[in-house]
Amino acid sequence: MTTEPNPGAAESGRDPEALSKFVEGFAAQLVEAGMQRMAARVFAALLASDAGALTSAELGEQLQVSPAAVSGAVRYLSQVHMVSREREPGSRRERYRVHSDQWYEALTSRDAVLKRWGQTLRVGVDSLGAETPGGMRIAETLAFFEYLEGELTQLMDRWREERARTFGQGA
Repeated sequence: MTTEPNPGAAESGRDPEALSKFVEGFAAQLVEAGMQRMAARVFAALLASDAGALTSAELGEQLQVSPAAVSGAVRYLSQVHMVSREREPGSRRERYRVHSDQWYEALTSRDAVLKRWGQTLRVGVDSLGAETPGGMRIAETLAFFEYLEGELTQLMDRWREERARTFGQGA
């Protein structure tokens, strides 16, 4: 599929073809990592936009897709805390925004998932017995998630410090 360059890119002094190439290339890598294709394209377009926010119409025009495709992608990205919706002042139109801390937010939301999985895995170990082969596999999975949860908390603390040093307190 060929993607038409974003007409607004030329106005901001950017090379529309380079922008399109980046968006499609990064989106392809996100898809390889397991993200839905349209969500990956929308996320990459938002990430590369000067304002970090675009309307559904702007995204549709840039990516040459329907409003329904944009809506589905934004719904997914909102659920995983990678974009947020905001109203344009004085308008009914929504803008979709990617924040500078979207990776932090996405990962910390995964922490809640790890906690829920941990609770379920504990029930599994108790139900099967820690000495059974299945119980031992579940116990090892539980130990991995508990380890990951602790490391993730420390990693995110270190990232906040690094981000403040590198990009300033207001970043």
